[in-house]
Amino acid sequence: MIVVEVKPWQAMVLHAERVYPNECCGAMLGHKQGEKKIVMEAIPLENAFGGTQRERYEIRPEDLLAADRAAREHGLDLIGIFHSHPDCDAYFSEADLQNSCPWYSFVVLSVKNGKFDHGNSFLPDLDQTKADREDLTWQKS
Repeated sequence: MIVVEVKPWQAMVLHAERVYPNECCGAMLGHKQGEKKIVMEAIPLENAFGGTQRERYEIRPEDLLAADRAAREHGLDLIGIFHSHPDCDAYFSEADLQNSCPWYSFVVLSVKNGKFDHGNSFLPDLDQTKADREDLTWQKS
């Protein structure tokens, strides 16, 4: 289960709506409490994909390392990655699966006509052959 607190949730949604119609991406920082993950901070990152960013995102390794370093400096963990899907549902695509890391949660935000519609979280397996849906809760205010 992953719980996203108010401020990081607002930052994630705002980032997704601002970069629409392209995909956004970012890092989620927080704490793990057993099977429960609590996201306390979201760091918007630049989509570095060289092609059509409406269809895909890419995070530069150095940006992810900087997010991990920021997490440790604040006594947090890098919990996972978030990204958006413009004008479609929040599912885990084949490209998402192939580029995933099994130790992270992946939150996907559906943005339709420039506004947040819904979100889902996924946990890829070690072989990157499937990603199970993870319970996602977010705090709006």
